[in-house]
Amino acid sequence: MMMSRDNLSLLFPTADDAALHEAAIAPIEQRSVLVNGEMRDWIGPVKNVLSPVMVRGSNGGLTQMRIGSHPSGDVATAITALDAAVAAYDSGRGAWPTMRVSERILAMQRFLAGMCARRAEVTRLIMWEIGKTLADSEKEFDRTVDYVRQTIDAVRNLDNANSRFEIVEGVIALIRRTPLGVVLCMGPYNYPLNETFATLIPALIMGNCVVFKPPRHGVLLFEPLLEVFRAAFPPGVVNFAYGEGAEIVPTLLETGQINVLTLIGSSRVADHLKKLHPKTNRLRAILGLDAKNAAIVMPDADIALAAKECLLGALSFNGQRCTALKMLLVHRDVADSFISALQAELAQLKIGMPWAPDVTLTPLPSVEKVNQMSALLDDAVTKGARILNAGGGTAVGTLFYPAVVYPVGPSMRLFREEQFGPLIPMSNFEDVDLALDYVATSEHGQQVSLFARDPDVIGRMSDVLVNQVCRVNLNCQCQRGPDVFPFTGRKDAAEGTLSVTDALRSFSIRSMVAAKYTSPSREILNTIVEERHSNFVHTGFIL
Repeated sequence: MMMSRDNLSLLFPTADDAALHEAAIAPIEQRSVLVNGEMRDWIGPVKNVLSPVMVRGSNGGLTQMRIGSHPSGDVATAITALDAAVAAYDSGRGAWPTMRVSERILAMQRFLAGMCARRAEVTRLIMWEIGKTLADSEKEFDRTVDYVRQTIDAVRNLDNANSRFEIVEGVIALIRRTPLGVVLCMGPYNYPLNETFATLIPALIMGNCVVFKPPRHGVLLFEPLLEVFRAAFPPGVVNFAYGEGAEIVPTLLETGQINVLTLIGSSRVADHLKKLHPKTNRLRAILGLDAKNAAIVMPDADIALAAKECLLGALSFNGQRCTALKMLLVHRDVADSFISALQAELAQLKIGMPWAPDVTLTPLPSVEKVNQMSALLDDAVTKGARILNAGGGTAVGTLFYPAVVYPVGPSMRLFREEQFGPLIPMSNFEDVDLALDYVATSEHGQQVSLFARDPDVIGRMSDVLVNQVCRVNLNCQCQRGPDVFPFTGRKDAAEGTLSVTDALRSFSIRSMVAAKYTSPSREILNTIVEERHSNFVHTGFIL
Protein backbone atom coordinates (compact mmCIF):
# COMPACT_ATOMS: atom_id res chain seq x y z
CA MET A 1 0.00 0.00 0.00
CA MET A 2 1.27 3.45 -0.91
CA MET A 3 2.05 5.38 2.27
CA SER A 4 0.20 8.71 1.96
CA ARG A 5 -0.28 11.61 4.32
CA ASP A 6 -3.87 10.50 4.91
CA ASN A 7 -2.76 6.97 5.76
CA LEU A 8 -0.16 8.30 8.19
CA SER A 9 -2.63 10.68 9.81
CA LEU A 10 -5.08 7.86 10.47
CA LEU A 11 -2.43 6.03 12.49
CA PHE A 12 -2.75 8.62 15.24
CA PRO A 13 -5.49 7.83 17.77
CA THR A 14 -8.57 9.90 18.43
CA ALA A 15 -9.38 11.07 21.95
CA ASP A 16 -11.89 8.23 22.45
CA ASP A 17 -9.65 5.49 21.00
CA ALA A 18 -9.84 2.45 23.30
CA ALA A 19 -6.19 1.49 22.67
CA LEU A 20 -5.09 4.98 23.68
CA HIS A 21 -6.97 4.80 26.97
CA GLU A 22 -5.61 1.34 27.71
CA ALA A 23 -2.01 2.52 27.17
CA ALA A 24 -2.43 5.93 28.79
CA ILE A 25 -0.69 7.05 31.98
CA ALA A 26 -1.75 9.60 34.54
CA PRO A 27 0.09 12.89 33.96
CA ILE A 28 3.09 13.38 36.23
CA GLU A 29 3.43 16.87 37.64
CA GLN A 30 6.91 16.77 39.13
CA ARG A 31 7.43 19.46 41.76
CA SER A 32 10.43 18.09 43.66
CA VAL A 33 14.15 18.22 42.98
CA LEU A 34 16.68 15.85 44.55
CA VAL A 35 19.56 17.91 45.94
CA ASN A 36 21.85 17.10 48.87
CA GLY A 37 19.79 14.10 49.93
CA GLU A 38 16.54 16.08 50.13
CA MET A 39 13.44 16.16 47.98
CA ARG A 40 13.16 19.93 47.76
CA ASP A 41 9.88 21.53 46.73
CA TRP A 42 10.03 23.46 43.47
CA ILE A 43 8.00 26.64 43.34
CA GLY A 44 9.43 28.14 40.17
CA PRO A 45 8.29 27.83 36.55
CA VAL A 46 7.68 24.41 35.08
CA LYS A 47 8.05 22.91 31.63
CA ASN A 48 5.25 20.94 30.02
CA VAL A 49 6.19 17.54 28.59
CA LEU A 50 4.63 16.72 25.24
CA SER A 51 4.65 13.14 24.01
CA PRO A 52 5.61 12.19 20.44
CA VAL A 53 2.12 10.68 20.32
CA MET A 54 -0.40 13.03 18.75
CA VAL A 55 -4.18 12.91 19.04
CA ARG A 56 -6.38 13.36 15.98
CA GLY A 57 -9.26 15.76 16.41
CA SER A 58 -12.69 15.64 14.79
CA ASN A 59 -11.51 18.05 12.09
CA GLY A 60 -8.41 15.95 11.37
CA GLY A 61 -6.03 18.27 13.22
CA LEU A 62 -3.23 16.78 15.31
CA THR A 63 -2.18 17.80 18.82
CA GLN A 64 0.71 16.40 20.83
CA MET A 65 -0.42 14.76 24.06
CA ARG A 66 0.63 16.43 27.28
CA ILE A 67 1.90 13.83 29.78
CA GLY A 68 3.02 16.08 32.61
CA SER A 69 5.51 18.73 33.65
CA HIS A 70 8.77 19.13 35.51
CA PRO A 71 10.82 21.97 37.02
CA SER A 72 12.26 24.30 34.42
CA GLY A 73 15.36 24.83 36.50
CA ASP A 74 17.83 27.66 36.16
CA VAL A 75 21.47 28.53 36.70
CA ALA A 76 21.03 29.26 40.41
CA THR A 77 19.49 25.87 41.19
CA ALA A 78 22.11 24.10 39.07
CA ILE A 79 24.84 25.79 41.12
CA THR A 80 23.05 24.63 44.27
CA ALA A 81 23.23 21.05 42.96
CA LEU A 82 26.92 21.49 42.17
CA ASP A 83 27.63 22.94 45.62
CA ALA A 84 26.00 19.88 47.20
CA ALA A 85 28.15 17.50 45.15
CA VAL A 86 31.32 19.46 45.92
CA ALA A 87 30.51 19.43 49.64
CA ALA A 88 29.74 15.69 49.60
CA TYR A 89 33.04 14.92 47.88
CA ASP A 90 34.83 17.36 50.21
CA SER A 91 38.12 17.20 48.33
CA GLY A 92 38.12 13.43 48.72
CA ARG A 93 37.36 13.51 52.45
CA GLY A 94 33.62 12.87 52.18
CA ALA A 95 31.87 9.74 53.42
CA TRP A 96 31.23 8.39 49.90
CA PRO A 97 34.73 8.72 48.36
CA THR A 98 36.42 7.33 51.51
CA MET A 99 33.94 4.49 51.95
CA ARG A 100 35.01 0.88 51.45
CA VAL A 101 34.07 -0.53 48.08
CA SER A 102 32.03 -3.22 49.81
CA GLU A 103 29.84 -0.54 51.40
CA ARG A 104 29.38 1.28 48.10
CA ILE A 105 28.31 -2.02 46.57
CA LEU A 106 25.66 -2.42 49.27
CA ALA A 107 24.34 1.08 48.49
CA MET A 108 24.20 0.24 44.77
CA GLN A 109 22.36 -3.00 45.51
CA ARG A 110 19.77 -1.05 47.53
CA PHE A 111 19.34 1.28 44.59
CA LEU A 112 18.98 -1.61 42.16
CA ALA A 113 16.28 -3.24 44.27
CA GLY A 114 14.31 0.01 44.39
CA MET A 115 14.78 0.55 40.67
CA CYS A 116 13.50 -2.93 39.78
CA ALA A 117 10.36 -2.29 41.84
CA ARG A 118 9.53 0.62 39.52
CA ARG A 119 10.00 -1.16 36.21
CA ALA A 120 6.42 -0.71 35.00
CA GLU A 121 6.36 3.02 35.72
CA VAL A 122 9.72 3.74 34.10
CA THR A 123 9.16 1.66 30.98
CA ARG A 124 5.80 3.25 30.22
CA LEU A 125 7.34 6.68 30.67
CA ILE A 126 10.11 5.80 28.21
CA MET A 127 7.43 4.82 25.71
CA TRP A 128 5.37 7.96 26.22
CA GLU A 129 8.27 10.44 26.41
CA ILE A 130 10.39 9.37 23.43
CA GLY A 131 8.05 7.18 21.37
CA LYS A 132 9.99 3.93 21.76
CA THR A 133 7.85 0.81 21.49
CA LEU A 134 6.75 -0.66 24.79
CA ALA A 135 8.66 -3.86 24.07
CA ASP A 136 11.87 -1.93 23.35
CA SER A 137 11.31 0.27 26.41
CA GLU A 138 11.13 -2.86 28.54
CA LYS A 139 14.27 -4.21 26.86
CA GLU A 140 16.08 -0.97 27.64
CA PHE A 141 15.10 -1.19 31.29
CA ASP A 142 16.07 -4.86 31.61
CA ARG A 143 19.38 -4.32 29.84
CA THR A 144 20.13 -1.46 32.21
CA VAL A 145 19.42 -3.66 35.21
CA ASP A 146 21.81 -6.25 33.80
CA TYR A 147 24.41 -3.52 33.29
CA VAL A 148 24.16 -2.45 36.92
CA ARG A 149 24.52 -6.03 38.10
CA GLN A 150 27.53 -6.60 35.84
CA THR A 151 29.08 -3.37 37.12
CA ILE A 152 28.69 -4.52 40.71
CA ASP A 153 30.37 -7.83 39.87
CA ALA A 154 33.17 -6.06 37.98
CA VAL A 155 33.95 -3.60 40.78
CA ARG A 156 33.98 -6.46 43.29
CA ASN A 157 36.47 -8.38 41.15
CA LEU A 158 38.56 -5.26 40.57
CA ASP A 159 38.78 -4.49 44.27
CA ASN A 160 39.61 -8.09 45.15
CA ALA A 161 42.41 -8.11 42.59
CA ASN A 162 43.84 -5.00 44.26
CA SER A 163 43.56 -6.33 47.81
CA ARG A 164 47.20 -7.29 48.12
CA PHE A 165 50.54 -5.61 48.66
CA GLU A 166 53.21 -5.54 45.98
CA ILE A 167 56.91 -5.60 46.83
CA VAL A 168 59.24 -4.30 44.14
CA GLU A 169 62.87 -3.11 44.47
CA GLY A 170 62.65 -2.63 48.20
CA VAL A 171 59.30 -0.80 48.11
CA ILE A 172 56.03 -2.20 49.43
CA ALA A 173 52.83 -0.69 48.02
CA LEU A 174 49.11 -1.22 47.88
CA ILE A 175 47.49 0.10 44.70
CA ARG A 176 43.78 0.73 44.28
CA ARG A 177 41.54 2.76 42.00
CA THR A 178 40.19 5.97 43.56
CA PRO A 179 37.53 8.48 42.48
CA LEU A 180 38.16 11.61 40.43
CA GLY A 181 35.78 14.04 42.13
CA VAL A 182 32.59 15.67 40.90
CA VAL A 183 31.05 14.31 37.70
CA LEU A 184 28.66 16.23 35.45
CA CYS A 185 26.55 13.56 33.78
CA MET A 186 24.36 14.24 30.76
CA GLY A 187 22.48 11.46 29.01
CA PRO A 188 20.88 11.28 25.53
CA TYR A 189 17.20 11.08 24.69
CA ASN A 190 17.38 7.98 22.48
CA TYR A 191 18.46 5.66 25.32
CA PRO A 192 17.66 7.95 28.24
CA LEU A 193 17.95 5.24 30.89
CA ASN A 194 20.56 2.86 29.51
CA GLU A 195 23.06 5.33 28.07
CA THR A 196 22.72 7.59 31.11
CA PHE A 197 23.33 4.76 33.56
CA ALA A 198 26.27 3.52 31.49
CA THR A 199 28.13 6.57 32.82
CA LEU A 200 26.22 7.42 36.00
CA ILE A 201 26.47 3.98 37.64
CA PRO A 202 30.24 3.45 37.20
CA ALA A 203 30.88 7.06 38.22
CA LEU A 204 28.96 6.52 41.45
CA ILE A 205 30.27 3.11 42.40
CA MET A 206 33.86 4.31 42.03
CA GLY A 207 33.22 6.96 44.71
CA ASN A 208 32.51 10.09 42.67
CA CYS A 209 29.70 12.55 43.45
CA VAL A 210 27.37 13.47 40.62
CA VAL A 211 25.40 16.36 39.18
CA PHE A 212 22.96 14.83 36.72
CA LYS A 213 21.17 16.78 34.02
CA PRO A 214 18.41 14.68 32.39
CA PRO A 215 18.10 14.74 28.58
CA ARG A 216 15.72 17.15 26.86
CA HIS A 217 13.36 14.31 25.96
CA GLY A 218 13.23 11.87 28.86
CA VAL A 219 13.00 13.84 32.10
CA LEU A 220 9.86 12.43 33.67
CA LEU A 221 11.03 8.82 33.46
CA PHE A 222 13.51 9.59 36.27
CA GLU A 223 10.78 10.90 38.57
CA PRO A 224 9.90 7.43 39.94
CA LEU A 225 13.61 6.94 40.74
CA LEU A 226 14.22 10.16 42.68
CA GLU A 227 13.25 8.67 46.03
CA VAL A 228 15.24 5.53 45.19
CA PHE A 229 18.37 7.63 44.65
CA ARG A 230 17.70 9.59 47.84
CA ALA A 231 17.28 6.48 49.98
CA ALA A 232 20.24 4.55 48.56
CA PHE A 233 23.06 7.10 48.61
CA PRO A 234 24.44 9.57 51.19
CA PRO A 235 23.37 13.23 50.92
CA GLY A 236 24.98 15.10 48.05
CA VAL A 237 26.20 12.03 46.19
CA VAL A 238 23.43 12.31 43.54
CA ASN A 239 22.00 15.72 42.65
CA PHE A 240 19.62 16.62 39.82
CA ALA A 241 19.93 19.81 37.77
CA TYR A 242 17.17 20.97 35.43
CA GLY A 243 17.16 23.67 32.79
CA GLU A 244 18.32 24.45 29.30
CA GLY A 245 21.70 22.85 28.70
CA ALA A 246 22.99 25.87 26.82
CA GLU A 247 22.38 27.99 29.92
CA ILE A 248 23.30 25.87 32.91
CA VAL A 249 26.09 23.60 31.62
CA PRO A 250 28.56 26.35 30.62
CA THR A 251 28.13 27.99 34.02
CA LEU A 252 28.78 24.71 35.82
CA LEU A 253 31.97 24.12 33.84
CA GLU A 254 33.19 27.69 34.25
CA THR A 255 33.27 27.20 38.03
CA GLY A 256 36.20 24.83 37.60
CA GLN A 257 34.63 22.48 40.15
CA ILE A 258 33.65 19.80 37.65
CA ASN A 259 36.28 17.08 37.48
CA VAL A 260 34.65 14.82 34.88
CA LEU A 261 32.37 15.72 31.98
CA THR A 262 30.24 12.94 30.55
CA LEU A 263 28.22 13.74 27.46
CA ILE A 264 26.43 11.70 24.83
CA GLY A 265 25.94 14.25 22.08
CA SER A 266 27.72 16.13 19.34
CA SER A 267 31.46 16.72 19.00
CA ARG A 268 30.80 20.39 18.29
CA VAL A 269 29.09 20.82 21.67
CA ALA A 270 31.77 18.78 23.46
CA ASP A 271 34.58 20.88 21.96
CA HIS A 272 32.86 24.06 23.10
CA LEU A 273 32.16 22.83 26.62
CA LYS A 274 35.64 21.53 27.33
CA LYS A 275 37.13 24.91 26.48
CA LEU A 276 34.97 26.60 29.13
CA HIS A 277 36.70 24.85 32.02
CA PRO A 278 39.36 27.16 33.53
CA LYS A 279 41.68 24.20 34.28
CA THR A 280 41.39 22.02 31.21
CA ASN A 281 44.10 19.63 32.35
CA ARG A 282 42.00 18.83 35.43
CA LEU A 283 38.95 17.93 33.38
CA ARG A 284 38.51 14.36 32.24
CA ALA A 285 36.00 13.88 29.46
CA ILE A 286 34.10 10.66 28.78
CA LEU A 287 32.21 11.33 25.59
CA GLY A 288 30.00 9.47 23.14
CA LEU A 289 29.76 11.71 20.12
CA ASP A 290 28.80 11.75 16.44
CA ALA A 291 28.82 8.65 14.29
CA LYS A 292 28.22 8.07 10.60
CA ASN A 293 28.62 4.31 10.54
CA ALA A 294 28.83 2.81 7.07
CA ALA A 295 27.90 -0.59 5.69
CA ILE A 296 30.08 -1.94 2.89
CA VAL A 297 28.36 -4.57 0.76
CA MET A 298 30.80 -6.54 -1.40
CA PRO A 299 29.80 -8.35 -4.60
CA ASP A 300 30.01 -11.80 -2.96
CA ALA A 301 27.81 -10.82 -0.01
CA ASP A 302 24.72 -12.77 1.00
CA ILE A 303 22.34 -10.14 -0.33
CA ALA A 304 19.28 -11.28 1.61
CA LEU A 305 21.24 -11.23 4.87
CA ALA A 306 22.90 -7.91 4.04
CA ALA A 307 19.57 -6.26 3.25
CA LYS A 308 17.96 -7.54 6.44
CA GLU A 309 20.84 -6.48 8.69
CA CYS A 310 21.24 -3.10 6.98
CA LEU A 311 17.57 -2.34 7.43
CA LEU A 312 17.70 -3.30 11.11
CA GLY A 313 20.84 -1.25 11.52
CA ALA A 314 19.35 1.76 9.78
CA LEU A 315 15.87 1.79 11.30
CA SER A 316 15.96 0.30 14.82
CA PHE A 317 14.25 2.94 16.95
CA ASN A 318 13.71 4.94 13.77
CA GLY A 319 17.48 5.20 13.18
CA GLN A 320 17.92 7.22 16.36
CA ARG A 321 21.02 5.39 17.58
CA CYS A 322 24.66 6.40 17.47
CA THR A 323 25.41 2.84 16.32
CA ALA A 324 22.86 3.03 13.49
CA LEU A 325 23.97 2.40 9.93
CA LYS A 326 23.83 5.84 8.37
CA MET A 327 25.41 5.23 4.94
CA LEU A 328 25.14 2.12 2.77
CA LEU A 329 28.00 1.61 0.31
CA VAL A 330 27.03 -1.15 -2.14
CA HIS A 331 29.14 -2.64 -4.92
CA ARG A 332 27.76 -1.70 -8.30
CA ASP A 333 27.47 -5.33 -9.44
CA VAL A 334 24.91 -6.11 -6.70
CA ALA A 335 23.31 -2.69 -6.23
CA ASP A 336 20.08 -3.56 -8.05
CA SER A 337 19.55 -6.86 -6.26
CA PHE A 338 20.40 -5.26 -2.90
CA ILE A 339 17.93 -2.43 -3.49
CA SER A 340 15.16 -4.91 -4.34
CA ALA A 341 15.86 -6.96 -1.22
CA LEU A 342 16.04 -3.83 0.96
CA GLN A 343 12.73 -2.53 -0.38
CA ALA A 344 11.09 -5.90 0.26
CA GLU A 345 12.32 -5.89 3.86
CA LEU A 346 11.19 -2.30 4.39
CA ALA A 347 7.71 -3.07 3.09
CA GLN A 348 7.31 -5.58 5.93
CA LEU A 349 7.87 -3.02 8.68
CA LYS A 350 4.80 -1.79 10.50
CA ILE A 351 4.44 1.88 11.42
CA GLY A 352 2.15 3.09 14.18
CA MET A 353 1.79 4.02 17.82
CA PRO A 354 4.39 2.63 20.26
CA TRP A 355 1.91 0.48 22.20
CA ALA A 356 0.55 -1.28 19.11
CA PRO A 357 1.66 -4.91 18.63
CA ASP A 358 4.42 -5.65 16.10
CA VAL A 359 5.08 -1.97 15.43
CA THR A 360 8.65 -1.12 14.44
CA LEU A 361 8.41 2.48 13.26
CA THR A 362 7.01 5.02 15.70
CA PRO A 363 6.59 8.81 16.01
CA LEU A 364 9.71 10.94 16.28
CA PRO A 365 10.21 13.00 19.47
CA SER A 366 9.05 16.28 17.96
CA VAL A 367 7.79 17.99 14.85
CA GLU A 368 11.16 19.76 14.68
CA LYS A 369 12.85 16.37 14.28
CA VAL A 370 10.52 15.54 11.39
CA ASN A 371 11.39 18.87 9.78
CA GLN A 372 15.11 18.07 10.07
CA MET A 373 14.60 14.78 8.23
CA SER A 374 12.56 16.50 5.52
CA ALA A 375 15.25 19.15 5.02
CA LEU A 376 17.99 16.53 4.60
CA LEU A 377 15.83 14.59 2.17
CA ASP A 378 14.92 17.68 0.14
CA ASP A 379 18.59 18.62 -0.13
CA ALA A 380 19.49 15.19 -1.53
CA VAL A 381 16.60 15.11 -4.01
CA THR A 382 17.34 18.63 -5.21
CA LYS A 383 20.92 17.54 -5.95
CA GLY A 384 19.98 14.47 -7.96
CA ALA A 385 19.14 11.63 -5.57
CA ARG A 386 15.95 9.60 -5.87
CA ILE A 387 13.58 8.21 -3.26
CA LEU A 388 13.43 4.51 -4.09
CA ASN A 389 10.61 3.27 -1.87
CA ALA A 390 6.96 4.14 -2.34
CA GLY A 391 5.87 6.83 0.09
CA GLY A 392 9.39 7.38 1.38
CA GLY A 393 9.74 10.71 3.16
CA THR A 394 6.00 11.21 3.66
CA ALA A 395 5.47 13.09 6.92
CA VAL A 396 2.49 14.04 9.05
CA GLY A 397 2.84 15.47 12.53
CA THR A 398 5.52 13.46 14.32
CA LEU A 399 5.37 10.50 11.92
CA PHE A 400 7.97 10.25 9.16
CA TYR A 401 7.92 7.29 6.80
CA PRO A 402 11.48 6.07 6.07
CA ALA A 403 13.08 6.93 2.75
CA VAL A 404 15.74 4.97 0.87
CA VAL A 405 17.74 7.65 -0.93
CA TYR A 406 19.98 6.79 -3.92
CA PRO A 407 22.49 7.65 -5.24
CA VAL A 408 23.83 9.92 -2.49
CA GLY A 409 26.97 11.84 -3.46
CA PRO A 410 29.51 14.19 -1.86
CA SER A 411 27.54 17.35 -2.69
CA MET A 412 24.63 16.22 -0.51
CA ARG A 413 24.34 16.77 3.23
CA LEU A 414 23.36 13.13 3.72
CA PHE A 415 26.72 11.98 2.40
CA ARG A 416 28.56 13.10 5.53
CA GLU A 417 26.02 14.56 7.95
CA GLU A 418 24.67 12.27 10.65
CA GLN A 419 20.92 12.11 10.07
CA PHE A 420 19.93 10.36 13.35
CA GLY A 421 16.56 9.42 11.98
CA PRO A 422 14.69 7.25 9.44
CA LEU A 423 16.63 8.13 6.30
CA ILE A 424 18.67 5.44 4.50
CA PRO A 425 21.27 7.05 2.20
CA MET A 426 22.90 4.71 -0.28
CA SER A 427 25.77 4.99 -2.72
CA ASN A 428 27.60 2.54 -4.97
CA PHE A 429 31.22 1.80 -5.72
CA GLU A 430 33.21 -0.30 -8.17
CA ASP A 431 36.70 0.08 -6.73
CA VAL A 432 36.80 -1.09 -3.08
CA ASP A 433 39.30 1.67 -2.32
CA LEU A 434 36.47 4.18 -2.76
CA ALA A 435 34.51 2.50 0.02
CA LEU A 436 37.58 2.33 2.23
CA ASP A 437 38.36 5.98 1.50
CA TYR A 438 34.85 6.95 2.63
CA VAL A 439 35.53 5.43 6.03
CA ALA A 440 39.08 6.79 6.20
CA THR A 441 38.08 10.37 5.37
CA SER A 442 35.13 10.43 7.74
CA GLU A 443 35.32 12.76 10.73
CA HIS A 444 33.94 9.91 12.81
CA GLY A 445 35.34 6.48 13.52
CA GLN A 446 32.98 4.42 15.62
CA GLN A 447 32.03 1.27 13.69
CA VAL A 448 31.51 -0.23 10.25
CA SER A 449 29.60 -3.24 8.95
CA LEU A 450 31.25 -5.39 6.27
CA PHE A 451 29.17 -7.82 4.22
CA ALA A 452 31.23 -10.37 2.29
CA ARG A 453 31.99 -14.11 2.17
CA ASP A 454 35.55 -14.38 0.84
CA PRO A 455 37.87 -14.90 3.87
CA ASP A 456 40.77 -13.26 2.06
CA VAL A 457 38.72 -10.15 1.25
CA ILE A 458 37.32 -9.97 4.77
CA GLY A 459 40.74 -10.41 6.33
CA ARG A 460 42.47 -7.77 4.19
CA MET A 461 39.67 -5.22 4.56
CA SER A 462 39.50 -5.80 8.31
CA ASP A 463 43.22 -5.05 8.58
CA VAL A 464 42.54 -1.62 7.12
CA LEU A 465 39.21 -0.86 8.80
CA VAL A 466 40.33 -1.60 12.37
CA ASN A 467 42.75 1.31 12.03
CA GLN A 468 39.87 3.66 11.16
CA VAL A 469 37.05 2.49 13.43
CA CYS A 470 36.87 0.69 16.77
CA ARG A 471 34.59 -2.16 15.77
CA VAL A 472 34.22 -4.02 12.48
CA ASN A 473 31.00 -6.02 12.34
CA LEU A 474 31.12 -8.95 9.95
CA ASN A 475 27.85 -9.67 8.15
CA CYS A 476 25.78 -7.98 10.82
CA GLN A 477 24.62 -4.52 11.82
CA CYS A 478 26.61 -2.16 14.05
CA GLN A 479 25.77 -2.40 17.73
CA ARG A 480 27.00 -1.61 21.21
CA GLY A 481 26.60 -4.89 23.07
CA PRO A 482 27.49 -7.10 24.73
CA ASP A 483 28.20 -4.49 27.39
CA VAL A 484 31.41 -6.22 28.48
CA PHE A 485 32.95 -5.36 25.09
CA PRO A 486 34.72 -1.98 24.73
CA PHE A 487 32.50 0.75 23.33
CA THR A 488 34.36 3.76 21.98
CA GLY A 489 35.34 5.54 18.79
CA ARG A 490 38.18 7.19 16.93
CA LYS A 491 38.46 10.76 15.64
CA ASP A 492 35.42 12.84 16.66
CA ALA A 493 33.27 9.83 17.59
CA ALA A 494 34.23 9.38 21.24
CA GLU A 495 36.62 10.07 24.07
CA GLY A 496 37.20 7.41 26.69
CA THR A 497 35.92 3.85 26.61
CA LEU A 498 32.63 2.58 28.00
CA SER A 499 32.03 -1.03 28.87
CA VAL A 500 31.42 -2.72 32.18
CA THR A 501 35.11 -2.81 33.13
CA ASP A 502 36.47 0.04 31.02
CA ALA A 503 33.97 2.48 32.49
CA LEU A 504 35.22 1.75 36.01
CA ARG A 505 38.70 2.75 34.87
CA SER A 506 37.37 5.82 33.04
CA PHE A 507 35.84 7.19 36.24
CA SER A 508 38.80 6.50 38.51
CA ILE A 509 42.56 6.73 38.79
CA ARG A 510 45.19 4.44 40.30
CA SER A 511 46.48 5.63 43.67
CA MET A 512 48.81 3.92 46.11
CA VAL A 513 50.18 3.90 49.61
CA ALA A 514 53.88 2.96 49.55
CA ALA A 515 56.76 2.60 51.98
CA LYS A 516 60.26 1.21 52.10
CA TYR A 517 60.26 -2.49 52.83
CA THR A 518 61.64 -2.23 56.34
CA SER A 519 60.62 -3.82 59.62
CA PRO A 520 59.04 -0.61 61.02
CA SER A 521 57.04 -0.09 57.81
CA ARG A 522 55.86 -3.70 57.77
CA GLU A 523 54.78 -3.42 61.39
CA ILE A 524 52.81 -0.24 60.74
CA LEU A 525 51.09 -1.66 57.67
CA ASN A 526 50.26 -4.92 59.44
CA THR A 527 48.68 -3.00 62.30
CA ILE A 528 46.62 -0.85 59.91
CA VAL A 529 45.32 -3.96 58.15
CA GLU A 530 44.71 -6.12 61.22
CA GLU A 531 42.99 -3.39 63.25
CA ARG A 532 41.08 -1.99 60.24
CA HIS A 533 42.39 1.55 60.58
CA SER A 534 41.93 2.29 56.85
CA ASN A 535 39.34 1.79 54.15
CA PHE A 536 42.09 2.00 51.51
CA VAL A 537 44.90 0.00 53.16
CA HIS A 538 43.33 -3.41 53.67
CA THR A 539 43.52 -6.88 52.20
CA GLY A 540 39.93 -7.98 52.73
CA PHE A 541 38.00 -9.74 49.99
CA ILE A 542 34.41 -8.98 48.99
CA LEU A 543 32.52 -12.25 48.67
